[in-house]
Amino acid sequence: MISRQTQSLRQMLTQNRVWKSIFRHSYPDDPRTRALVVFSNVFLHLHPIKLRRASLSVTYTFCLGGLSFFLFLLLTVTGVLLMFYYRPAVEHAYQDIKDLETVVGFGMMLRNLHRYAAHGMVITVFLHMMRVFYTGAYKPPREFNWVVGVVLFTLTLLLSFTGYLLPWDQLAFWAVTVGTSMVGATPLIGDQIRFMAIGGYEVGENTLIRFYVLHVIALPLLLAVFMAVHFWRVRKDGGIAGPL
Repeated sequence: MISRQTQSLRQMLTQNRVWKSIFRHSYPDDPRTRALVVFSNVFLHLHPIKLRRASLSVTYTFCLGGLSFFLFLLLTVTGVLLMFYYRPAVEHAYQDIKDLETVVGFGMMLRNLHRYAAHGMVITVFLHMMRVFYTGAYKPPREFNWVVGVVLFTLTLLLSFTGYLLPWDQLAFWAVTVGTSMVGATPLIGDQIRFMAIGGYEVGENTLIRFYVLHVIALPLLLAVFMAVHFWRVRKDGGIAGPL
């Protein structure tokens, strides 16, 4: 009796005009329609239809890729909220951070969520790459996706580095000064890269606004694009690589 009612309800739902305008196929109760659900969904189509049973083991992947993506989403949300209280100007930046910690309700929690999520993302992306390397998941046909992963790791480090300057305290100022000086030591093109990065010969107002734009616009957009390519390549290469 219950199954008949369920079948009847399912039939009413799938025959509904609103349902048909969103989903161009019947209820996904067989392999073909389940595949169609994945193919026709803007979010699900980035993932493979089928996975190896062994690759679903938590102790094989440790969910490091998913954790990295979750931390990126957390950083995006907390970062947007922090932008409401922060002004990227030398005369305001440090005081805005102090006000966030002492005046704004839950401001300290918001800032710490963003900071520790950034540390966590660097760690999980690094560990994810180590897992891929030690399990041989970088081998053909996945070598291109390994290169995309290296780009993602580099962008993650750049995001962390550009965000380091924004509080505009002594620790941030001198850390960026030392970091950009190391870049300046690169043979032939080091001085030009350093000048372009900090907007002059010394870390100052130009550096702060450049790092702010890189941190909140350019690098997150690049990371999101390469992340979509990364997910897409996982699907095109046959899903998550199973144990050797």
